[in-house]
Amino acid sequence: MGNGRVAIIGVGFYGFRPSTPEVSFQGMMFESSHRAYAEADVDPRKDIDVFVDCQEDMWEGIAITDEFAPEPIGGALRPTFTVSGDGLLGVAHAYMLIRSGLANVVAVESHGKPSEIKTLQDIYYFAMDPLHIRPLSTGNPFFIAGLDAQAYMSRTGARREHLAMVAVKNRNNGLRNDRAPYSSRISLDEVLSSPYAVYPMTRYEMAGFSDASVTVVLASEDVAKKFTDKVVWLDGVGYSTEVGSGSIEWHQWGRMPSMRNAALMAYKLAGLSDPQKDVSFAEVEDRFSFMELLSAEELMLSPEGEAHKMLEAGEFDFDGRLPLNPSGGSLAMGVSLEATGLARFLEAVLQLRGEAGAHQLKEARRAVVASWRGVPTYTSAVAVLSSDVEG
Repeated sequence: MGNGRVAIIGVGFYGFRPSTPEVSFQGMMFESSHRAYAEADVDPRKDIDVFVDCQEDMWEGIAITDEFAPEPIGGALRPTFTVSGDGLLGVAHAYMLIRSGLANVVAVESHGKPSEIKTLQDIYYFAMDPLHIRPLSTGNPFFIAGLDAQAYMSRTGARREHLAMVAVKNRNNGLRNDRAPYSSRISLDEVLSSPYAVYPMTRYEMAGFSDASVTVVLASEDVAKKFTDKVVWLDGVGYSTEVGSGSIEWHQWGRMPSMRNAALMAYKLAGLSDPQKDVSFAEVEDRFSFMELLSAEELMLSPEGEAHKMLEAGEFDFDGRLPLNPSGGSLAMGVSLEATGLARFLEAVLQLRGEAGAHQLKEARRAVVASWRGVPTYTSAVAVLSSDVEG
């Protein structure tokens, strides 16, 4: 592939609150996009070659929802397409468009407005196999995550306390972040003494939902320099779907092969040979507490089955050797449906620019961002970002 490196030249967001009654989802899309274009100093009608929007009919409650995509993001009568998946998958499409030389500037938007979905749990159920899984009717579709958590603990030797430690770390990290409505100063005892929401996790170990829209502008290396010198590099990106995705009969319990495969792809493109040593921090999947530990392992940021030991040793803490989710992650910021991966991406970009504010890390040179689309899918995306300037 040619066209040089891929640069992130602008980011914008709106929301990150449990409810945004003052605006429609189209309004959120407009606000985040307007802010991203202003920051990148681009005119969407002239400078952006392709627009990518990540959304799903089931979440929106609208058939052919991609017809609502172009206008709010400035893509009317311009090359615009949608991706039914997490926002980080949209970034992968933008990366390919730029590296292949088909486009010089690409905008990617993703959003979620779960506050307006009256039957959220039913949508999760509807995504499950109708003959074998849906009839189990456990009362909570997240029971699948509970099974995965138990399998992970059995395989690695991680204990309930380790899952609770993730919740304590991330919800406390979020206290530094204005975009983290679910942050709280909780203790390990509070988490462990709470009733189970989905065994073996309490409500503290399961992320709430948040309305948000995120837009990012990416450009080829040469073109990026025409707009700004405030650049973060997208060195590599990968994505993968586990065979039999959505059919829990085929899932490898306590593992996430899609995330490892996506990481291997991203690391190869980025020339990253030793992620444990070469990564400054990571923003990873944590909508369930055990997923942060599993993500660390599948991303090869920890030795096989030892993520919980690194957590216990403080290596993943805000001031640790390899901070995980210094933003607070989804446990503090909430799950924004298809915008969840872009939320992690946004936080990594701000860190690498040195613009994360109160939760800015002292050393931020290279980051790994990872997302999982959530129950009951097994699709993951991973990106490697870097900065020429120390955070």
